[in-house]
Amino acid sequence: MIEMKVMGIALDTRTGSPIVVLHDMDNRKALPIWIGSAEASAIIRKIENISVSRPMTHDLIIQFVEKMGGNIDRIEINDVEKETYYANIYVKKGEEEIVIDARPSDAIAIAIRVDAPIYVTANVLANGSVSCDAAKDEEEAQEFRNFIQSIKPSDFEKLLKHDKESDQ
Repeated sequence: MIEMKVMGIALDTRTGSPIVVLHDMDNRKALPIWIGSAEASAIIRKIENISVSRPMTHDLIIQFVEKMGGNIDRIEINDVEKETYYANIYVKKGEEEIVIDARPSDAIAIAIRVDAPIYVTANVLANGSVSCDAAKDEEEAQEFRNFIQSIKPSDFEKLLKHDKESDQ
Protein backbone atom coordinates (compact mmCIF):
# COMPACT_ATOMS: atom_id res chain seq x y z
CA MET A 1 0.00 0.00 0.00
CA ILE A 2 1.20 3.48 -0.87
CA GLU A 3 -0.02 6.40 1.21
CA MET A 4 -1.45 9.24 -0.84
CA LYS A 5 -2.78 12.74 -0.18
CA VAL A 6 -5.36 14.82 -1.99
CA MET A 7 -3.57 17.21 -4.33
CA GLY A 8 -6.81 18.88 -5.42
CA ILE A 9 -9.73 18.82 -7.80
CA ALA A 10 -9.33 19.41 -11.54
CA LEU A 11 -11.76 19.47 -14.43
CA ASP A 12 -11.52 17.24 -17.47
CA THR A 13 -11.31 19.79 -20.29
CA ARG A 14 -13.01 17.41 -22.72
CA THR A 15 -16.04 16.48 -20.62
CA GLY A 16 -16.14 19.02 -17.80
CA SER A 17 -16.15 16.15 -15.30
CA PRO A 18 -14.37 16.71 -11.99
CA ILE A 19 -11.23 14.72 -11.22
CA VAL A 20 -9.78 14.23 -7.75
CA VAL A 21 -6.01 14.02 -7.98
CA LEU A 22 -4.07 12.10 -5.35
CA HIS A 23 -0.30 12.20 -5.04
CA ASP A 24 2.18 10.06 -3.15
CA MET A 25 4.14 11.44 -0.22
CA ASP A 26 7.21 12.09 -2.41
CA ASN A 27 5.19 13.90 -5.10
CA ARG A 28 6.48 11.38 -7.62
CA LYS A 29 3.19 9.81 -8.72
CA ALA A 30 -0.25 11.29 -9.22
CA LEU A 31 -3.46 9.30 -9.47
CA PRO A 32 -6.37 11.03 -11.22
CA ILE A 33 -9.83 9.62 -10.47
CA TRP A 34 -12.91 10.93 -12.28
CA ILE A 35 -15.69 11.64 -9.77
CA GLY A 36 -19.17 13.14 -9.54
CA SER A 37 -19.94 16.81 -8.96
CA ALA A 38 -21.44 16.26 -5.49
CA GLU A 39 -18.34 14.43 -4.26
CA ALA A 40 -16.07 17.05 -5.84
CA SER A 41 -18.00 19.76 -3.97
CA ALA A 42 -17.68 17.83 -0.71
CA ILE A 43 -13.92 17.45 -1.17
CA ILE A 44 -13.47 21.10 -2.17
CA ARG A 45 -15.50 22.28 0.85
CA LYS A 46 -13.11 20.46 3.16
CA ILE A 47 -9.94 21.54 1.31
CA GLU A 48 -11.11 25.18 1.38
CA ASN A 49 -12.42 24.87 4.99
CA ILE A 50 -15.89 26.03 3.93
CA SER A 51 -18.35 25.33 6.71
CA VAL A 52 -22.03 24.61 6.22
CA SER A 53 -24.83 25.15 8.71
CA ARG A 54 -26.13 21.57 8.56
CA PRO A 55 -24.24 18.27 8.20
CA MET A 56 -23.64 17.15 4.65
CA THR A 57 -23.83 13.45 3.72
CA HIS A 58 -20.18 12.65 4.43
CA ASP A 59 -20.35 14.46 7.78
CA LEU A 60 -23.49 12.50 8.61
CA ILE A 61 -21.76 9.20 7.83
CA ILE A 62 -18.90 10.13 10.17
CA GLN A 63 -21.39 11.04 12.90
CA PHE A 64 -23.12 7.65 12.50
CA VAL A 65 -19.82 5.81 12.79
CA GLU A 66 -18.76 7.81 15.86
CA LYS A 67 -22.17 7.57 17.60
CA MET A 68 -22.00 3.79 17.11
CA GLY A 69 -18.64 3.74 18.91
CA GLY A 70 -16.32 3.52 15.92
CA ASN A 71 -13.83 5.71 14.14
CA ILE A 72 -12.62 5.91 10.56
CA ASP A 73 -9.17 4.29 10.62
CA ARG A 74 -8.15 4.54 6.95
CA ILE A 75 -9.34 4.13 3.40
CA GLU A 76 -7.87 1.96 0.70
CA ILE A 77 -8.34 2.32 -3.02
CA ASN A 78 -7.71 -1.29 -3.88
CA ASP A 79 -8.81 -2.08 -7.42
CA VAL A 80 -9.47 -0.62 -10.84
CA GLU A 81 -11.35 -2.36 -13.61
CA LYS A 82 -12.29 -0.73 -16.91
CA GLU A 83 -11.63 2.76 -15.48
CA THR A 84 -13.83 2.07 -12.44
CA TYR A 85 -12.02 2.37 -9.12
CA TYR A 86 -12.96 0.48 -5.96
CA ALA A 87 -12.32 1.43 -2.35
CA ASN A 88 -12.89 0.31 1.22
CA ILE A 89 -13.40 2.36 4.34
CA TYR A 90 -11.88 0.76 7.44
CA VAL A 91 -13.72 1.46 10.68
CA LYS A 92 -12.26 0.54 14.06
CA LYS A 93 -14.69 -0.26 16.85
CA GLY A 94 -12.68 -1.41 19.84
CA GLU A 95 -10.67 -4.41 18.65
CA GLU A 96 -13.02 -5.01 15.73
CA GLU A 97 -12.25 -3.80 12.22
CA ILE A 98 -15.21 -3.24 9.93
CA VAL A 99 -14.65 -2.97 6.19
CA ILE A 100 -17.16 -0.97 4.16
CA ASP A 101 -17.23 -1.02 0.35
CA ALA A 102 -17.34 2.52 -1.05
CA ARG A 103 -16.75 4.61 -4.12
CA PRO A 104 -13.29 6.18 -3.90
CA SER A 105 -14.75 9.68 -4.10
CA ASP A 106 -16.97 9.09 -1.04
CA ALA A 107 -14.15 7.36 0.83
CA ILE A 108 -11.79 10.27 0.09
CA ALA A 109 -14.40 12.86 1.15
CA ILE A 110 -14.78 11.01 4.46
CA ALA A 111 -11.06 10.44 5.00
CA ILE A 112 -10.09 14.09 4.58
CA ARG A 113 -12.73 15.12 7.12
CA VAL A 114 -11.20 12.97 9.86
CA ASP A 115 -7.56 13.11 8.68
CA ALA A 116 -7.57 9.37 8.02
CA PRO A 117 -4.78 8.06 5.78
CA ILE A 118 -5.57 7.28 2.16
CA TYR A 119 -3.81 4.20 0.77
CA VAL A 120 -3.64 2.94 -2.80
CA THR A 121 -2.50 -0.52 -3.84
CA ALA A 122 0.57 -0.80 -6.03
CA ASN A 123 -1.60 -2.44 -8.71
CA VAL A 124 -3.97 0.54 -8.87
CA LEU A 125 -1.07 2.97 -8.89
CA ALA A 126 0.65 1.04 -11.68
CA ASN A 127 -2.50 1.04 -13.79
CA GLY A 128 -3.71 4.58 -13.25
CA SER A 129 -0.93 6.87 -12.09
CA VAL A 130 1.07 9.43 -13.97
CA SER A 131 4.60 10.50 -13.14
CA CYS A 132 5.03 13.89 -11.51
CA ASP A 133 8.82 13.83 -11.67
CA ALA A 134 9.92 12.46 -15.01
CA ALA A 135 13.50 13.69 -14.53
CA LYS A 136 13.88 11.82 -11.22
CA ASP A 137 12.28 8.69 -12.72
CA GLU A 138 14.69 8.80 -15.68
CA GLU A 139 17.66 9.34 -13.34
CA GLU A 140 16.69 6.27 -11.28
CA ALA A 141 16.10 4.22 -14.43
CA GLN A 142 19.56 5.17 -15.72
CA GLU A 143 21.14 4.26 -12.36
CA PHE A 144 19.42 0.87 -12.54
CA ARG A 145 20.59 0.31 -16.14
CA ASN A 146 24.15 1.17 -15.09
CA PHE A 147 23.90 -1.25 -12.15
CA ILE A 148 22.62 -4.06 -14.38
CA GLN A 149 25.43 -3.46 -16.90
CA SER A 150 28.05 -3.58 -14.14
CA ILE A 151 27.03 -7.02 -12.83
CA LYS A 152 29.60 -9.74 -13.49
CA PRO A 153 29.13 -13.53 -13.22
CA SER A 154 31.56 -13.54 -10.31
CA ASP A 155 29.10 -11.39 -8.32
CA PHE A 156 26.64 -14.29 -8.39
CA GLU A 157 29.31 -16.71 -7.20
CA LYS A 158 29.97 -14.47 -4.18
CA LEU A 159 26.25 -14.27 -3.48
CA LEU A 160 25.79 -18.04 -3.68
CA LYS A 161 28.79 -18.61 -1.43
CA HIS A 162 27.40 -16.14 1.13
CA ASP A 163 23.97 -17.84 1.03
CA LYS A 164 25.54 -21.29 1.61
CA GLU A 165 27.50 -19.96 4.58
CA SER A 166 24.35 -18.36 6.02
CA ASP A 167 22.43 -21.65 5.76
CA GLN A 168 24.99 -23.50 7.88
